[in-house]
Amino acid sequence: MTATQSQGEEQEAVPRRAGLVLTALVLTAMVCNLNISAATVALPSIATAFDASQTVLNLIGLGAGLGLSMSVLYFGAVADRYGRKQLLMIGLVLVVVASLISAFAPSAEVLIAARVFTGLAAGMAYPTTLSLITALWAPGARRTGAIAIWSSVGGMTSVAGGVLAGTLLIWFDWGSVFFLSVPVAVVALLLVARAVPSRVGESDEAVDHLGGVLSVLGIAPLVLGISFVLAPGLGSLGAWLLVAAAVLLALFVVRQLRAGNPIFDLRIARRRMFWVPALCGMIIFGGMIGAIFVGEQFMQSVLGYTALGAGLAVIPAAVGLVLSAPLAARLVTAKGTRRAMLAGYLIVLLGFVSMLFWREGSPYPLLGFSFLAIGAGAAFVITSSSRALTSSTPVRRVGMASATSDLQSDLGGSVFQALLGAILALGFSSAISAAIASSGAADSITAEVSQALRSSFASAAQVASQYPEYQDQILEAAKQSLVDGALGAYLVGGVAIAIGTALVLVLLPSNRKENELLAGYAEREG
Repeated sequence: MTATQSQGEEQEAVPRRAGLVLTALVLTAMVCNLNISAATVALPSIATAFDASQTVLNLIGLGAGLGLSMSVLYFGAVADRYGRKQLLMIGLVLVVVASLISAFAPSAEVLIAARVFTGLAAGMAYPTTLSLITALWAPGARRTGAIAIWSSVGGMTSVAGGVLAGTLLIWFDWGSVFFLSVPVAVVALLLVARAVPSRVGESDEAVDHLGGVLSVLGIAPLVLGISFVLAPGLGSLGAWLLVAAAVLLALFVVRQLRAGNPIFDLRIARRRMFWVPALCGMIIFGGMIGAIFVGEQFMQSVLGYTALGAGLAVIPAAVGLVLSAPLAARLVTAKGTRRAMLAGYLIVLLGFVSMLFWREGSPYPLLGFSFLAIGAGAAFVITSSSRALTSSTPVRRVGMASATSDLQSDLGGSVFQALLGAILALGFSSAISAAIASSGAADSITAEVSQALRSSFASAAQVASQYPEYQDQILEAAKQSLVDGALGAYLVGGVAIAIGTALVLVLLPSNRKENELLAGYAEREG
């Protein structure tokens, strides 16, 4: 091969104006992640404004993630067929509309609906970012590097959004946090229109719309069922939702087996280098989102941090993501998915173990270490998982790989946020009920007051303000109850990470075997 040929192939390995294209796609991913993270820091303020229960707060917190997770598979297939750039731009416009509705929501119910709408809009934009990276960058170190930047900046934004939201809450009310993504969305929209090619290897096959609808209808009750099944008074509803999810997802699988052009090609999905990294990535990303979700409430309600202080406290997670991303890219390129994922899992597990030592009065270095470890480890897993998914999928189906990668964050984050949030709510309710029973004053407490005490920390704090003679006792019991609920959530999260570590060890192949599998996939696709 001549030097000229080598140079030409190198130029073809990346898109024209690669830096501008990657900036546009990263900004789009930032829009989606900002919308998810901003609500978490504002939850205590929202709870006070709407007198919301812990279950309602969980729904507000996971609303955008729910909308994303239930739509990414369908919208990923639509983008593959009708144009990735076009759907991305529509999604950015709708994200702005949804953000404005969230900011001015008059009730908790409207805010929940607006958050889900935000997720649906982001579902049009977010999956196409990784699809376009895969379609525009040829396989190799440059694509892996672009994916590492995309994943680390996206994860960092999830953390930075909390800092920005906390800053706004110093001067403005909770609605201000939903304006954060608007200017970023406008800039991203302009850059996408200018720099991203209109058509990049899209498919000409028909979209399986029935399969898409079944995926949407199946994932929604799954996430909601997990959120409700452990919530006080909502266990039956949660169980029925989980049954409905099982039936709908079974119908989805049957449809995918019979469809001529399935929205989720099970032939590709059953590949070892597809489903194992997808599952392992979902566990780790979900664990990170769930830990931050519970941690934000712990720091504000138990440790007395302000919204800004709680947002700043999570910065080590962003630092860990950014610093580890280039290391993750080099490790996965040199040693393969298994080594990179195992390193990430062990680091995240260390972070969850350290969270079990959080108590009232815990010093910040302990909290900062926990977040640093979780962020650093997540960077290794997310980068290696995204690379494995896109490398094992043909370009014409890359929307499926991108949607699956997004499901790691969206579905994994929603499931873990719902699960850990439900455990937090159950633990809080159980502990405060025990405190009431042992107080000696249970007979004198009305059912209405008892329900308010068990509802959430914010609700208990409002009761305390109404009874100043018992204020200290009520607040202390509420704090200890939230500690008990949070520790239960961290324990469950840690067990899930330990299970994921075992899956990496047992199911992922060595680097040599991985390369053989990927070469075989490419050969079968021609």
